[in-house]
Amino acid sequence: MTINHGDDTDRIARKGLVSKSDIIVSDSLSLFGIFIVPLQPDMKHTLQIGGRECLLYAEGEQQPQLLLIQTLGAQELGSIDSEVTMISEATGTSFVMAAFTIGDWEVELTPWHDPAVSKRQAVGEHALDTLNYITGSLIPYLKERFGSLPVILGGYSLGGLFSRWAASKAECFEAVAAVSPSLWIDAWCGFSDAHAVYAHYVYLSLGGREEHSRNKAIAQVGNNVRWEHEHLKQILGPDHTTLEWNTGNHFMDSACRTAKGFAWCIGKIKNSKL
Repeated sequence: MTINHGDDTDRIARKGLVSKSDIIVSDSLSLFGIFIVPLQPDMKHTLQIGGRECLLYAEGEQQPQLLLIQTLGAQELGSIDSEVTMISEATGTSFVMAAFTIGDWEVELTPWHDPAVSKRQAVGEHALDTLNYITGSLIPYLKERFGSLPVILGGYSLGGLFSRWAASKAECFEAVAAVSPSLWIDAWCGFSDAHAVYAHYVYLSLGGREEHSRNKAIAQVGNNVRWEHEHLKQILGPDHTTLEWNTGNHFMDSACRTAKGFAWCIGKIKNSKL
């Protein structure tokens, strides 16, 4: 449960919503504009962090071992619950998942302008704002609340592209899950070849039918993802990346595909550190 600063803790406790002794207020966390009550295991909480709505899940009975962050578009709201459950069942690991809402998928996640993505001028200008939100607001909040745990960033489609791009822009991600990523964006291979990868593990996946699109730009995704996988094997090592091929086109089983990506990342980190 979260309580806005404007609420009175005595009034809330009198109403029986929560024991007053369970309301935790710290000077550092108050900077984020919320009071905090500890998460209950296997529960979902909706709260505002840094001006964005986030879904926060605590999975497992033990203290969390990992922090998972996912971009959350409107199309994913109906499947995120089942995705988190699949990750938990596949890994048997206690974790916290923070899925934050994306208002405009193209504007907020596309790292540079490409008319094949959108002709809107704003597309390509705000991915860095999204990354700054993650590194400057979301991760500090999560680490203050849950401890300095390894962070996995993941996303689907443009969220996958964003996640892979972020791995070359910020050093705070232990692993990224780039699930059916839009690596067909113009100049992707040139960007990847010219920039280091700071994450230790990178998961890639693609649906077998995705490269058979009638859209010539999107049809390049198969070649680019294969190239990216070989590139990552060279710079990270073959045990630090994988390319998983899924059945179907881009729009099939996104929750299951994303869960598999996070599960692979969790497995790699568990084997190396936990």
